[in-house]
Amino acid sequence: MVSARLAGTTLHAMKRSVKAETRPVQAMEAEALWYTAPGKAELRPAELREPRIGELLVRTLYSGLSRGTERLVFQGDVPESEWKRMRAPAQEGEFPFPVKYGYCAVGTVEAGPSPLLNRTVFALYPHQSRFVIAVERAVLIPENIPPQRAVLTANLETALNVLWDGSAAPGDRIVIIGAGIVGLLVASLAAKLPGAEVTVVDIDPARKTLAEKMGGRFAEPKDAPHDADLVIHASASEKGLALAFDCAGTEATIVEASWHGAGACQLRLGGAFHSRRLKLISSQVGEIASSRKPRWNHRRRLEAAVRLLADERLDALLGEEIPFEHLPKELPRLFAPDAPGVGALVRY
Repeated sequence: MVSARLAGTTLHAMKRSVKAETRPVQAMEAEALWYTAPGKAELRPAELREPRIGELLVRTLYSGLSRGTERLVFQGDVPESEWKRMRAPAQEGEFPFPVKYGYCAVGTVEAGPSPLLNRTVFALYPHQSRFVIAVERAVLIPENIPPQRAVLTANLETALNVLWDGSAAPGDRIVIIGAGIVGLLVASLAAKLPGAEVTVVDIDPARKTLAEKMGGRFAEPKDAPHDADLVIHASASEKGLALAFDCAGTEATIVEASWHGAGACQLRLGGAFHSRRLKLISSQVGEIASSRKPRWNHRRRLEAAVRLLADERLDALLGEEIPFEHLPKELPRLFAPDAPGVGALVRY
């Protein structure tokens, strides 16, 4: 595909393309961000080779920082039991350190099949100024989508999977606890369900504007609604998960969308947990939600996330832009618990 996806007959044709279809590469230099110790990172030279047939050379325009998973990597809080499962698709190095980690890269194709030259693509790739990747591992971004917004592709894919895991339906009373980037993206999708009542709960009243922009109403924890059909927990905190139990109605579903890394989280399974027959399930983007698994694969889900980018409201979630060369010294501030905004954009 050249217009909406890179798959099917056209993809196979591009993979057979001759090398004459690629543009001459003037320089093969790149730099990549490596996490080197708890709370420390540095830029290192990255070795690049000429792309082979069926591959792309991409010059990165923007990449996104994950204040959830990537913060845990930065802090060295990925538990050893998850080192293999937590590998990013293009990761180099091994946990805990040193490791090149990340999965939100958007760039321009500099070399590859001629239909893709100068086009914008998204790839699950770490923070690196240029990279070589197989055609089938890149997703073409439509020309009407700004490259900055395309950085949200991976987070949108996560939000879509969360709603699938929760079996969200029209008319549902849906409560989302945690107005981070994933929680707000879930709200943006849930609010499109006909008749759905969507409330975003957060301890920071400054998130109200963003919650309302995504189509939901906002509430602080003391005012959180109860008797919800579906509760999605995305605050990565023990108190937030406890509140999720309080908000759930009888036989409601609670989706745990946060990952706590090596941290422990106590659950209150006494009280009315059993009498209300609550259901607590996990959601993790590494697997397709079971309700979709017979028909969907990761590629189809990623392409669906790209289509969902056609929403100008999402630009409010991008946060400040940080020059790539400043990233190592800025990371402690960006990953601090009290960091402003919901996201940060790395500009190359």
